[in-house]
Amino acid sequence: MGRAGEKPSFAPNNFTIKIMNRIKIGDKVRFLNSVGGGVVKALKDKQTVMVEDENGFDYPVLVSECVVVDDGKRPAAGGATRPTAPEPPRSEPAQPRPTAYRPEETPGGERLNVSLAYLPIDPKNLVDSGYEVYLINESNYELSYSYMCASNRSWTLRAGGTVEPNTRIFLEEFGKEQLADLERLCVQLIAFKRGRPFGLKNAISVELRLDTVKFYKLHCFAPNDFFDEGAIVVPIVRDDVPERPLLIPAAELEEAMMTKAREDRRRPQPAASKPKRKEDDLVEVDLHIHQLLDDTTGMAPGDMLRYQVDRFHAVMEEFAGHKGQRIVFIHGKGEGVLRAAIEKELKTRYKSCEYQDASFREYGFGATMVKIR
Repeated sequence: MGRAGEKPSFAPNNFTIKIMNRIKIGDKVRFLNSVGGGVVKALKDKQTVMVEDENGFDYPVLVSECVVVDDGKRPAAGGATRPTAPEPPRSEPAQPRPTAYRPEETPGGERLNVSLAYLPIDPKNLVDSGYEVYLINESNYELSYSYMCASNRSWTLRAGGTVEPNTRIFLEEFGKEQLADLERLCVQLIAFKRGRPFGLKNAISVELRLDTVKFYKLHCFAPNDFFDEGAIVVPIVRDDVPERPLLIPAAELEEAMMTKAREDRRRPQPAASKPKRKEDDLVEVDLHIHQLLDDTTGMAPGDMLRYQVDRFHAVMEEFAGHKGQRIVFIHGKGEGVLRAAIEKELKTRYKSCEYQDASFREYGFGATMVKIR
């Protein structure tokens, strides 16, 4: 027995010497007792050779554990050839064949449920933040999708491709300056499954109007089941039923609103909560845009004016059945654009109501008082 830490010595036997005589520098060998092999780089001693593997690393290997695996012949002295040792069979475990990926199906996933989700990139700085948009597929079907926005009378493709079952996919990132381009959207879908039978679904095309005002209000990005952050989630398909498009012509919409206003005036309505009701039953409504919206970055002046006028209409409809009610609309002096818009609506849509400048002492020249008749 050798001393502790001393490598054991081996006396070469006849079998080792014969193998050594057959192996030359440059031979390609493989290992008998382990997987692998390489090219002989040097003859270390009578028992050991240095083998370089495919990664360029040199390993000392016993010659008794190597076998030459070239084409069966190699040059011998004087140009003659001699056969090399036949390659012994290897017994390696059979490698399993890769199987195609099959997404996991859910019990309720045979019905299509698809949504768009909009998230602010920097919720803590909503004034300057851009947005991300995702397509959410809550079904067992793979979807081929197209995501488009309206451009005058044509459409512009913003994203397209396929989304796996029961997953979400990133569509695009955009800034506030692009919000005006996203008011009218269209999503088209074709549902299918790969490698298995499935129930046929109709091709879907949904046009919708996006309420871009919500993108300026942090509270509109609500908690949801899809993201850790708040998001504006817009349904596209619910239980195989596409969302109805909001494409009512402007003339029809205006006529419907006027009809509703006339009907509301004819029937009494229960009192609702009023903003800033004074002791003398006077209601104040501040129409300054910064009082209505948390953030107006990216909004054109026309968008702000439409939002202020819509708020005016909402208050007038709310108090339509309250005869004698006085409402002060605080619009500011400015250039008089909002004041002129309110007076136009009072002269055309609300002819039965009385209006005049509100108290100069309390409001200056920046308010109009309306009395419901």
